[in-house]
Amino acid sequence: MGLTSHIEELKKKHSDLSHRVEVAQRSPGTSDAEIADMKKQKLRLKEEIERLSAEHA
Repeated sequence: MGLTSHIEELKKKHSDLSHRVEVAQRSPGTSDAEIADMKKQKLRLKEEIERLSAEHA
């Protein structure tokens, strides 16, 4: 897998996770801990995307 396609895959995962966070925040059955965990995963993906994009530039 090339770097560009890897970055695009990470962006897709970030977008999917963002949507899951939004849905979870509206769902009363989702715990704050679960939402916080998803947000941490989202942040890690964003940081990885930024790091790889900077290396690729």
